[in-house]
Amino acid sequence: MAQDIRVRFAPSPTGPLHIGGVRTALYNYLFARQHGGTMILRIEDTDSNRFVPGAEDYINESLAWLGIEIDEGVREGGPYGPYKQSERRDIYRQHVRQLLDSGKAYIAFDTPQELEAARAAIPNFQYDAHTRGQMTNSLTLGAEETQRRIDEGQQYVVRFLVEPGRDVEVNDLIRGKVVIKSDILDDKVLYKSADDLPTYHLANIVDDHMMKISHVIRGEEWLPSAPLHVLLYEAFGWSDTMPAFAHLPLLLKPDGKGKLSKRDGDRLGFPVFPLEWHDPKSGEISSGYREKGYLPSAVVNFLALLGWNPGDDSEVMTMDQLISKFSLEHCSKSGAKFAYEKGIWFNHNYLMEASNEALATLFRPVLIENGVDPDKFTDQYIAEVVGLVKGRINFVRDLWDQARFFFVAPITYDPKAIKKRWSADTPAQLKEMITIFDTVDDFGGPELEPAVLGWIAEKGYHLGNLMNAFRLTVVGECKGPHMFDITRLLGREETERRMLAGIERIRIDEPAV
Repeated sequence: MAQDIRVRFAPSPTGPLHIGGVRTALYNYLFARQHGGTMILRIEDTDSNRFVPGAEDYINESLAWLGIEIDEGVREGGPYGPYKQSERRDIYRQHVRQLLDSGKAYIAFDTPQELEAARAAIPNFQYDAHTRGQMTNSLTLGAEETQRRIDEGQQYVVRFLVEPGRDVEVNDLIRGKVVIKSDILDDKVLYKSADDLPTYHLANIVDDHMMKISHVIRGEEWLPSAPLHVLLYEAFGWSDTMPAFAHLPLLLKPDGKGKLSKRDGDRLGFPVFPLEWHDPKSGEISSGYREKGYLPSAVVNFLALLGWNPGDDSEVMTMDQLISKFSLEHCSKSGAKFAYEKGIWFNHNYLMEASNEALATLFRPVLIENGVDPDKFTDQYIAEVVGLVKGRINFVRDLWDQARFFFVAPITYDPKAIKKRWSADTPAQLKEMITIFDTVDDFGGPELEPAVLGWIAEKGYHLGNLMNAFRLTVVGECKGPHMFDITRLLGREETERRMLAGIERIRIDEPAV
């Protein structure tokens, strides 16, 4: 592409960033990076009534966690700022005046009550060429009356004048050419005097033009707005600089029909936000992918494949690989079911590929939450523990379930295992096993396992029962990695102490519970 590629992600700070918005940001980022372009973060905060404190910081933190780097934005600065719409009022006023002076827009004074009465009186009412002549606006009032009302301080809006009888073409990079009759478009509100701020439609167009946006990559829900935006570009005389449009498919419910919602996540037990969100008004806490134990690389990989394919059989891909393969041509036109189980699969794969040392660092807070001081163990010990059990986990928090016995000796024992594996002869046999341990100089070396297995064979003891009883005393249940890998890490003293404690505590005459 010869032109400079400049894309933007433009969320509103009205709450937590939905996972669908994250995917939009990701696709913009992949596209920009592949073409050596610029990624812009613009905060669209013109809807002052819906502003939520903390939402802007949440957006920035979410993108940073996922590795979506911003080149220009509120925090980063840039040559086309400000990047927050509430700080661009003077710019919007100038463009509103330009449309009014050129006759491309008009002022309307209709009150909410008058609009409601029109909806009740006119079936399928919309404010357009067929109805504007019956409403209270500068077209029906005249210039003098309009100015008088403004001088008196009456609240008003500025509406775009949509001329009927036109075919409006939108050339979409994903959906092809879309043609819309202008007759079905209403005269959208572009500006409200009440808060001296533009609506999305005007601010979006002005900012995209002034920030030299080359491609608008956004969700399918914005497709109905595209014809109006084409007309606005024409009205300003900017048709030659109009960005290319690409409308992404919706993220759909994992089951059933319709758009993915927070309720689906609550119902099926998966997050729909990248980070945990604390609602400042209600106090409600919504789960996030980070706090649930997902790795950011896994979330990125999972989201990238919801509505796009690389054109081959690749699944597990790094950010760099996604950048090299990404193309809008391979984006789907139809919605993508949010198969959250696949996200779990990706997380498992990325945990398997992560170094033991990296996972050990992530595991430390989990140990603390469970009452274990990780500083009592060496970094090498924790990393080796992780290495033994990580193949069994989907999330970092699962490490505790799989490895707790490496940090806390058991004080209770699985009653079903006792019933199946423990007999009256077991205590004596385990004590005899301890004497075999003492014949091996290097308890953590390769000699211990053949020594124990040879002794069991020589004595004619039941291998399965005795080794599981051995595991029961050390672990508390019959699970975990290879037994001699466990004892190698625990060491001779701790292994023997646990065995003797188990022999003392386990009673076969106790009823199973």
